[in-house]
Amino acid sequence: MHPLKFDWNPITGIDIIGNFKIHFYSLMWVAAFVVGWYIMKRIFTKEKVSLDYLDPLFIYTVLATMIGARLGHVIFYQTELIFEDFFSIFLPFKFKGGFEFTGFQGLASHGAAIGIIIGMYLYRRKYKYKSVLWILDRIVIAVASGAVFIRIGNFINSEIIGKITDSNFGVRFIQDYYYKGEITRLTGIKDVQKAYNAVTENPQFQNLLDAVPYRHPAQLYESFSYIFVFLILLFVYLKTSKRDQTGFLFGLFLVLLWTIRFFVEFVKEAQVEGRDDWVFGMNTGQLLSIPFVLIGLYFMFVFKPKTTVK
Repeated sequence: MHPLKFDWNPITGIDIIGNFKIHFYSLMWVAAFVVGWYIMKRIFTKEKVSLDYLDPLFIYTVLATMIGARLGHVIFYQTELIFEDFFSIFLPFKFKGGFEFTGFQGLASHGAAIGIIIGMYLYRRKYKYKSVLWILDRIVIAVASGAVFIRIGNFINSEIIGKITDSNFGVRFIQDYYYKGEITRLTGIKDVQKAYNAVTENPQFQNLLDAVPYRHPAQLYESFSYIFVFLILLFVYLKTSKRDQTGFLFGLFLVLLWTIRFFVEFVKEAQVEGRDDWVFGMNTGQLLSIPFVLIGLYFMFVFKPKTTVK
């Protein structure tokens, strides 16, 4: 097999002024929400649901996703932020060790999933045109498409990296291995991006490049897999009668997405440096995925709605 190994040293955003930077990762979130809105618009139109309900659904989804993802990360992976840098939990800035605009970083998909479920419940309490499971059965199609973009954003940021590997799919994450201050000191180049570029382009710094290990591109594994989750959900919705089985698409989404997440975790490094959290041979991401899979199986094969909301 021809090796697909390569060095990853991207520009992660566009500098605007001072420490303010438009991160491509943030733009991936924007793309995820825009594509999701378009998918839901097509679904609403297909099922003759008033588009007046679409914009409120979009707002609820955005807020539920972002708040859930952020709180999920803090609760599951970085509880020390509550005491060490509280305002950074809710704002796209870092205050500890100096003020810095960070964009939307430190977000957990498990928290986002919980946030979306709660958000759809709250949305349904105000807008009663369909049941909450009807909404969940359809919005998971949009969520699956959005997950593809989010993992691409993680790859651009060189975050959620995989474990060291000698496989043909290894990637050297230059910007993960050398921090900004470290790379400028080692190269003597003050401009951070130029310093990173010098490592990959200038033979003078070959020793610095050689020190960077090849790792699994776990983000791309997930992103590629989520394309199939999206396509499977879309196929079931468009081409089978299972779309009319309340809760089935929601359950199928939970089973597919979190099963993928469970297995990809085997090649991932710890989400937060210095924390591995292995319990019974499983890490935090795997332990959190199991309940989602079980809930999904329940909605696919056990759940029977008491009434059908027209």
